[in-house]
Amino acid sequence: MNDYLMEARDELKRLEHIIYVSLKYTRTVDVLAGAVKRLVSIFDWIIEGLLVQAQEEEKIETLPKSPARRSNQLGGLYTEDEQLQKFLRFYLQIRNILTLPHEKRREFRRHVTLIAQVENMTIEVDSDNLINCERYAHKFLDYAWDKVGEVAPDNQDF
Repeated sequence: MNDYLMEARDELKRLEHIIYVSLKYTRTVDVLAGAVKRLVSIFDWIIEGLLVQAQEEEKIETLPKSPARRSNQLGGLYTEDEQLQKFLRFYLQIRNILTLPHEKRREFRRHVTLIAQVENMTIEVDSDNLINCERYAHKFLDYAWDKVGEVAPDNQDF
């Protein structure tokens, strides 16, 4: 079983806890930022798992140390796989959110929002967006299990 994908699964459980428990009781932008960090971590683990699989299949020699270079290398390996390219574009966007200065809106209320300016557009992260991102991370994890040719472990805990 791929240990990297299992670690991503554990991170996904932590993200779910942040969204469905922590954010319910602590409605702050710091909690939203923590959820985005978990989301990035999930994608990091999945990307690393896919690259380790590629290394075992001798498609690549070494793994880059930088997460951005890892995603670029993975994208370069599977240029024809449009679904993977979508996942990687999404990953680069959420990573970018963490590096940018952000603003707060409606802190301590139901619709607490983290706002970041990216070039000529505004990205808003709120609890509803995080739920959609969490579902997308589930899709990426399922995709990765299929890609490595293994059956995903029992998802009772999800």
